[in-house]
Amino acid sequence: MNDSVAALFTVLIYAIILLVLARSLLSWFPLRPGNPVARFLYQATEPLLAPVRNILPRTGMVDLSAMVVLLFLYIMLMVIDRAASG
Repeated sequence: MNDSVAALFTVLIYAIILLVLARSLLSWFPLRPGNPVARFLYQATEPLLAPVRNILPRTGMVDLSAMVVLLFLYIMLMVIDRAASG
């Protein structure tokens, strides 16, 4: 794999990780529904989180979909790193 392509994918994955983490942290604070930051984070991460949330069993009020998505993204980083170095 080309090093520049691997670097681009790595940067994109880290950006998605930051968005998911920001959304998870923002869920701890009460915000207005029309808040532009919250709305952007929701729109940017919901396409990743919703399918995982639909697959996972219900765990009460705890949403584990962000943790599963983050785990998957870190696995993707490892795969990209191995493909770029090998």
